[in-house]
Amino acid sequence: MTQQNHPTPAPDLDRLYDPPAEHIRKAVMHELIGFHADYLARATFFCLATGRESGLDASPRGGPPGFVRMFDPKTVAFADWPGNNRIESMRNLTEDDRVGMLFLFPGLEVFMRINGRGRVTDDPALRADLAEGAKVPKTAIVVTVDEVLFHCGKALNRAKLWAPESRIERGALPTPGQMLTAMTRQNEAAAAAIDAHYTHAVRHDLYG
Repeated sequence: MTQQNHPTPAPDLDRLYDPPAEHIRKAVMHELIGFHADYLARATFFCLATGRESGLDASPRGGPPGFVRMFDPKTVAFADWPGNNRIESMRNLTEDDRVGMLFLFPGLEVFMRINGRGRVTDDPALRADLAEGAKVPKTAIVVTVDEVLFHCGKALNRAKLWAPESRIERGALPTPGQMLTAMTRQNEAAAAAIDAHYTHAVRHDLYG
């Protein structure tokens, strides 16, 4: 990007881009219907976007098929399971309830997007309903749907995301242990132990 001393005016986006086709505009709905429910029942991964005055956050969320529960055409909910304990999404929701959910479906060339309003709850009945086996979440996030739409999968094909040849070989990039030891100025010998703990945790310590 060329460095300039003075800010340039914003480009005229309406001139640069054609308006969306009529069928695309009509595909934006304000509540969930049958085929949305079908996709949610198979969904295992989405990214959650939230924000507040101090900044924005996008965090990955995953679980078994149907871990995002549809309660009615305007309401979905999901458990909050342990991650890195930054809990930025939930902190954001206490100040700004706007959320975006972007679902990926392994092997399919389509995204599903839900925009809405979210809130954090520790309601015991809901937490029990969203439990995974004997594991009960500390909190859940309930989203009221404002918009739901499907998004084309061109980005998936540009990235060749589902192609076997796109898989990155282990060791091709610095490992979590190598990165952490570099950031914390630890001895490089600690990296192997950190990596072993990390590998076990991300595969087995999923709910605690």
